[in-house]
Amino acid sequence: MIVALDGSVLLVAQPRLAADLGASMAQVQWTSTAYLVAVAAFLVVAGRLGDRYGHRRLLLAGVLGFGAASAGIALVPGVHGVIALRAVQGVCGAMLQPATLALLRLTYPPDRLGTPIAVRTSAIAVAAGAGPLLGGVLVAQLGWRSVFWINVPAALLIAALVLAVRTPVPDRERTERLDLAGAGLLAVALAVLVHALAGVPEQGWAAATLLELLAVAVVGAVFVCHERRVPHPVVPPPVLRSVPVTASLVLLLVTNTGLFGTLFRATFHLQDELRLDPLGAGLRLVPLTACMILGAPVANAAMRRYGVRGTAVAGSGLVVAGIAALSVLGPAGTWAGMAVPFAAVGAGCATVMVTATGTVVGSAPPGYAGVVGGLKQTAMNVGPTLGIAVAAGVAGTAVSSLSSTLLVLAALTALGLLAASRLPRVVGGAESVAGAEAGGVPPASTVAK
Repeated sequence: MIVALDGSVLLVAQPRLAADLGASMAQVQWTSTAYLVAVAAFLVVAGRLGDRYGHRRLLLAGVLGFGAASAGIALVPGVHGVIALRAVQGVCGAMLQPATLALLRLTYPPDRLGTPIAVRTSAIAVAAGAGPLLGGVLVAQLGWRSVFWINVPAALLIAALVLAVRTPVPDRERTERLDLAGAGLLAVALAVLVHALAGVPEQGWAAATLLELLAVAVVGAVFVCHERRVPHPVVPPPVLRSVPVTASLVLLLVTNTGLFGTLFRATFHLQDELRLDPLGAGLRLVPLTACMILGAPVANAAMRRYGVRGTAVAGSGLVVAGIAALSVLGPAGTWAGMAVPFAAVGAGCATVMVTATGTVVGSAPPGYAGVVGGLKQTAMNVGPTLGIAVAAGVAGTAVSSLSSTLLVLAALTALGLLAASRLPRVVGGAESVAGAEAGGVPPASTVAK
C-alpha cells in the first residue's frame, strides 16, 4: 500500500513541485523515471538476497530506507536531490515488495493463499485509487512536500510490525551465494529496458529508443549465456522450469500491459476529445477502481469453487472484452456506455491478480519464494511501462484512433488467455505438484510448515 500510494500521490504533486523548485518538464519526468528504473533493476536481485539472508531483514531494511528517502525528499532543496532520492526509494521499494510475498508464502500453505492475496490486492487497489484524492488534499493544504512526509509514520508502523510478527524461516536460507556478475547483467538489462519504454510517450519510437532496446537484447543474451555456466544463477533453473510460475508471470505482464495502456489512451480520449476536466475524467474511471477493490474477494471465492485455471481464464477474458468494448465507443460516449466496459476491465484485472499472484507465490519451489516474488513484481512494473509505450506508439501513427489503439492492446492482452490456460486447477494440489515434478521442481506443498 505504501508503494502504491506513493506513486499515485506523486502524480498530483508534480506540477507544484516543478513550480516550487524551478524544474523543467524533463526533470519532473525523471522524478518518476528514476524510481521506475531503480525498482525494476533490483526486484529480482532483492528477492534473491531475501532467499539467502532472510525476508524479514530485507523487508525491515527496505521499509526503513523507503521512509528515510521520503523524509529526505521532503527536506531536499533542489530537483536533482529529489531525483537522486527517488532512485534510492526505488531500490528500497525493490527490497520490500518481494519480501512481503515471500513472507506470505512461508506463512500460508498454497491452498490457503487465496484469502491473503485477495486482501493484498484489494489493499493495493484502495491505495492506488485513494492516492490522487489524498494527494490533491495534501498538496492544496500543506504543499507538495507533505505527500512524502506521510510515508514516514507509515514506514515506522510497518517496521514495528515486522519486528513484532514472527514468521517461519526457509530451510534453504543462506545456502547459495549470489552471483554478482549475473545480478549486475540482469539489473542493467531491466534498467535500460524500463528507461527506453518510459521515453516512448515523449519521443516515440525514435532511433535512441531502438538503440536502447538493441542494447537490452545484447545484455540479455550475455546474461542468459552467463547464467548457463554458473553453479548458482540469479534465476534458478527450478523456477524457470515451473510451468505455473512462468505462465503466471506472462499473464500478469500482458494484463498490466493492457490495463495501463488502456488507461493512458482513455485518459487522453476523455480529456482531449470529450473535453472533460480531470475530475470528470476521474469519475468515469470509478467503476474500474471499484470493481478492482470488490473483485478481489469475489475472485477468491470463485477460485475455491471453479479452480484457479477456470477463474484466471474468465478474468483474462473479462479484461480483453472490456478493452475491446471501449474501442467501439464513439466521440460522444456516455458515462453509462463506459461504465460497463471499465467495470469489466477492473473486475477482470482483480481476478487475474488474485489467481496469478496466488499461483506464482504458491508454486514457488522451496527456498526460492523471494526470487519468485521479485520476478512477479518485475512483471507488475514492466507491464505498465510497456502498455503506455505501446499505446503512445500506436497513438503517434497517422491512422491512430481510440479504436485502433485499444484493439491493439486487446489483442496483446488476449495472449493472457493462453497463459491462463496453463495454470493448474488447484495451487498446491495434485495437478500442480505433478507439473512441478515433471519440470524438476520439488512439490511446492512441501514448503508449508
